[in-house]
Amino acid sequence: MLSNELKSKINKLWDKFWSRGITNPITAIEQISYLLFMRRIDDTDTDAKVATSFAGIEYKTLFVREKLDEEGKHVLDGKGNNVYESADECRWSYFSQKDPDTMLEIVSQKAFPFIKNLNDPTQPYSRHMKDAVFMINNSALLDEAVKAIDEIFEDINRQRDDKGQQFQDTQGDVYEYLINAIGSSGKNGQFRTPRHLIQFMCEILDPAWSDKICDPACGTGGFLVGAYQHILTKYTSPEKITEDENGFKRFKKYRNSGDQITNKEVWDDLNERTFFGFDIDQTMVRIGLMNLMLHGIQIPQIENTDTLSKKYDQTYPDGEYSVVVANPPFTGRIDKGGMSDKLKIDGTQSELLFLIRISKMLRPGGKAAVIVPEGVLFGGNKNQKLTREILLKDNQLEAVISLPSGAFKPYTGVKTAILVFTKVEEDSPTWHTEKVWFYEMESDGYSLDDNRRKLAENPLPIAVDAFKTRATETPIERSNHFYVGIDEIKESGLDLSYNRYKKFEYQEQTYEPPQKILEALINLEDEIQKNMIELKGLIG
Repeated sequence: MLSNELKSKINKLWDKFWSRGITNPITAIEQISYLLFMRRIDDTDTDAKVATSFAGIEYKTLFVREKLDEEGKHVLDGKGNNVYESADECRWSYFSQKDPDTMLEIVSQKAFPFIKNLNDPTQPYSRHMKDAVFMINNSALLDEAVKAIDEIFEDINRQRDDKGQQFQDTQGDVYEYLINAIGSSGKNGQFRTPRHLIQFMCEILDPAWSDKICDPACGTGGFLVGAYQHILTKYTSPEKITEDENGFKRFKKYRNSGDQITNKEVWDDLNERTFFGFDIDQTMVRIGLMNLMLHGIQIPQIENTDTLSKKYDQTYPDGEYSVVVANPPFTGRIDKGGMSDKLKIDGTQSELLFLIRISKMLRPGGKAAVIVPEGVLFGGNKNQKLTREILLKDNQLEAVISLPSGAFKPYTGVKTAILVFTKVEEDSPTWHTEKVWFYEMESDGYSLDDNRRKLAENPLPIAVDAFKTRATETPIERSNHFYVGIDEIKESGLDLSYNRYKKFEYQEQTYEPPQKILEALINLEDEIQKNMIELKGLIG
């Protein structure tokens, strides 16, 4: 969580853009993201160089580029290969020390073009950055923004040292607060999922390096980053593991994480062929790509595609992924014109359509954890019931985990739940769910008001343990967690809400006999009359 001091500095950074004429919120986010990325790749490259030097490994810096002649043509060596040259002038540590006018020239003409072409031109990052434009044309604004970002990074480093948080986690919080501070958080039902809930869902799914992982509405890529961090933690030596503020096991430092992965092909898979995301917002795609790269995923696969559209059907096959983790936007209704014909319902409620899409994206045996508004669980209209039927037939619906109502404050107070399911068979005529495990989370470890303060207890690891041992340790009594068979669920109209099946204990109230109550009322009346007479005497 961000300190008040850091929040104040982020507000001031936004004010600088506003006062200098960049008043469109999306434009401001995008431009600030480019600057944050420039700063981080310099820090990351420097840290990696130091780490590899200690290990005796030759490090290949990111800051090299193809050499061009005066006409802009590639310079070739004697064998016809491109010649490369140093791009150190594109480093933040270099240009941030220059005067404002020189800095603007370097950033706009060299540093920004450099970050646009960090990856192969065929990869998503370069393709989506191709049309990106650096819109800061005022040297004073750039100078102020660079100094403000330096101050923000100093605070992030201080918070990391004081509280043991990963730098990347706090940087994610900066993105979240930046979006919220300029009034665009929650637009179209989109907002960043709290990091501890991402961790929780990754612990539930327990992805491995061999999985193919997708978020069909990825935003800034938080779920993909969370899955990557979970995998790295699984393959990190015990002495390099610590317990984070939420009670989960986590590697102490990024550069020491995943040290038990010694096969280069595994690292290649993690860098290029493990994490996939889609989003309809071009700006979020760019931010998501940069976010994943800053976390160590060298060639992220995020595309600017609406996963509910016909275009998606034409481009991507079903049954592609072994893990899907998502918090799809609760937009209410979408335009039906370009919507996929394969989503099996007539309605346009996005939360229902995303559930069906996710079910279709999973390969047999693939697992999903999805956050949904609680109305999806018990709504009585035809499309809501049909969606639940698809979940219960095509999949084994393993768990419904009820979240506390303040879990997404201050963005929304909508009551939500996490659905966990495993794909069995597409278009199944039979019920592949025999029973569903229900769990109520009364707290997620944070206060349930707009401030969301960290509390002393850590209930999330307890919930993970309960999920993992549910087959043998779930009580018969329906109190906090319990099983409900498919026959009972069908008899209840496919209602999947926790409260539908929980046993509520009613304490019988005992009352005094009517005679005693009447006697007490008479005595009370006498006392009131006595006090009124005394008061009248006092005031004459």
